[in-house]
Amino acid sequence: MTLKLEPSNVEEIFLDSLYKEGENHDDAVVVNGIMITVGFHPGRLASHKEEVRELLSQLPDEFHAEVPNAGGWSFLNACNNAEGELWTGEHRVMEQLFLLGEASELVACLRPREMWDVLPGGMPYYMVKGCRPAAGEKAAE
Repeated sequence: MTLKLEPSNVEEIFLDSLYKEGENHDDAVVVNGIMITVGFHPGRLASHKEEVRELLSQLPDEFHAEVPNAGGWSFLNACNNAEGELWTGEHRVMEQLFLLGEASELVACLRPREMWDVLPGGMPYYMVKGCRPAAGEKAAE
């Protein structure tokens, strides 16, 4: 693992994946988040997909589709990494990570916005997919 899950890495990738002034937005990859809607530049977003995958792989097991008896957890739990350590205290940075993940087709929001108010804290549940080897498979070296 070379890219550590930390706010500066998430923000750098997020900002680089946005459109720059003067660029045509017609082909934007649009994602609706919790607080914001973002249009990513498809080329730069694609260039960061493996980095986003690496960052998402460091979230707790409960988020990962490949982990038995897991497969989705509350946004509120994404402030900790897989070791249980706080990697960010800012919801804005956590949202940036999930927006990048959704745009890269590595994250799915498990319930529509209309149902979020019945979930703990009124926050969505997310599932991370394809970021950890499935049970019985070996991680790529």
